[in-house]
Amino acid sequence: MDVVLLERVAKLGQMGDVVSVKQGFARNFLLPKGKALRATKANLAQFEAQRAQLEARNLETRAEAEKLAEKLDGQVFIVIRSASDSGALYGSVTGRDAAEVSTAEGFSIDRKQVVLSAPVKELGLHDMTVVLHPEVSATITINVARSVEEAELQASGKSIQELQAEADAEADFDIAELFDDIGSAALDDDDGDTAVETPEGNNDDGEEQPEV
Repeated sequence: MDVVLLERVAKLGQMGDVVSVKQGFARNFLLPKGKALRATKANLAQFEAQRAQLEARNLETRAEAEKLAEKLDGQVFIVIRSASDSGALYGSVTGRDAAEVSTAEGFSIDRKQVVLSAPVKELGLHDMTVVLHPEVSATITINVARSVEEAELQASGKSIQELQAEADAEADFDIAELFDDIGSAALDDDDGDTAVETPEGNNDDGEEQPEV
């Protein structure tokens, strides 16, 4: 199906371009979203008549998007989730979660604006693209952690694997220290139980024993 684009569409073209697309893509996305019109003579004539208005509107919305992108780009948002010691989430973090946490921090983001190839299923720092306008996007980072403290450690550059290794090493050290303390206590007990030798021929009271 041939359509005329009413705005820039990634991997298709710019405003005013006439492109061929699959009917399903046109009917389910481009046409109902107002991103294109069927490339009929009537629609092409209508587009040319409104082109100046559409371009002016596009410039206005793009300028607004660029202002938001300056503030949003590079922002880091924390999402707290339950996970195993290996870092696998009991669930996932989606574009909806990214939009909600961004909006909670003062940025009005819709989940449909968040581009995510696949849901996030493990702890760590995950970059996501937010499309604010067909020609403007920003990159945010979602810090997925089990606690705010863990999120701060991850933000400092430590991975969940490194954090787990440190925790394991600390636990091993505590156990080794405990056994050292137990061993030292046992040695002290042995020293305290050592019998005191008495001179031959003397009894415990210090009296000389008669010869037999």
